[in-house]
Amino acid sequence: MSEQHETMMYPTIEELLGRTDSKFRLVTLGALRACQINSYFGQLGEGLGAMVPPQVLTMSRKPLSIAFEEIASDKIIATDPPEVTEEEALADSMIPTGEANLEQADLVQADPDDADADGADLDSAS
Repeated sequence: MSEQHETMMYPTIEELLGRTDSKFRLVTLGALRACQINSYFGQLGEGLGAMVPPQVLTMSRKPLSIAFEEIASDKIIATDPPEVTEEEALADSMIPTGEANLEQADLVQADPDDADADGADLDSAS
C-alpha cells in the first residue's frame, strides 16, 4: 500500500508546466493572479467587491500558492492578448504636441506685451 506524501511544492512544477506553453508564461500568469488575489484580500473589509476571489478551496494563505493551485485546477488559463495592427499601434503612440495642443484646447498663446499693458491698467485702477 503506497501512500502519496505531500511534497513541499504542491502542485508540482511538472504539473504546472503542463498547463502552460512555457516557464515564462507560468511565472507571469502566477504573478499576475497572485497580485489580483492579494488585492482581493486587501479590499475585503472595504466592501468594494471589485476583484475576483480565489477560485479554489485551499488551506494555503499565500497568494502565489493559491494562484498556482488555480492554474493546476484549470480555473485560470493563459490567453494571448488581441493582435494590434500597425496602424492602431501608430495611432496610439502619436501624441499631439505644441501647436496641436493649443488648437485642440482652443487656447491662444498670450502676447507678453499685452500682459504688461493689462498689469498697468490694474495698477492704475487701484
